[in-house]
Amino acid sequence: MFAVITDGSITSFPKGNKGIKIGDNQYPAAIYTVWTEAERNAIGIYTVTIDDTNKKDEGYYINTDQSYAYDADAGTVTVTYGTATAKAIADSGSGENLLEGLKTKHKRIIDNQCAGLLQNSDWRVIREQETGDAMDSDWKTWRTNVRKKCNAMQTLITNAANVNALATLYVYVNTADDGDPIVLARPLGEFPEKE
Repeated sequence: MFAVITDGSITSFPKGNKGIKIGDNQYPAAIYTVWTEAERNAIGIYTVTIDDTNKKDEGYYINTDQSYAYDADAGTVTVTYGTATAKAIADSGSGENLLEGLKTKHKRIIDNQCAGLLQNSDWRVIREQETGDAMDSDWKTWRTNVRKKCNAMQTLITNAANVNALATLYVYVNTADDGDPIVLARPLGEFPEKE
């Protein structure tokens, strides 16, 4: 991304994919790829540096609009974000005015994942109910473990104290001891797989 500086102010943001006219001069698109930064700066075109220090995961936060600043002394154009605001973690309102919070939304995702896992073996349950043909105990155990894991995940989500705590449930970290092969796991855990 580039910025055009005119009289000390940012006047436009060319994409760098076509030529540009500055004053009476027409420049080809090659200025963005062939010219050096110093050569571009000399005619008022600067590469924009993005500082996303304050930018947060949009699944959990509402980020501010970007702010652009030209520093004449440093000869830089920087885009920054303000302080992000955490999305509501709890539901608010009621009835038609109910606004679901992150906990409700994440628990629904877990419910849907659980249902999706069990769906392919639901026919085994139905067959057992309709015909009396017993389902294999391995399938029963696996289905029970999936439901237990679903409940455990939802409890962790319910108990998250704030948005940061909720987001941390999904972060994979290395749980191996020093020197052992890397083992990535997240606090929320994973659904059991059927072997």
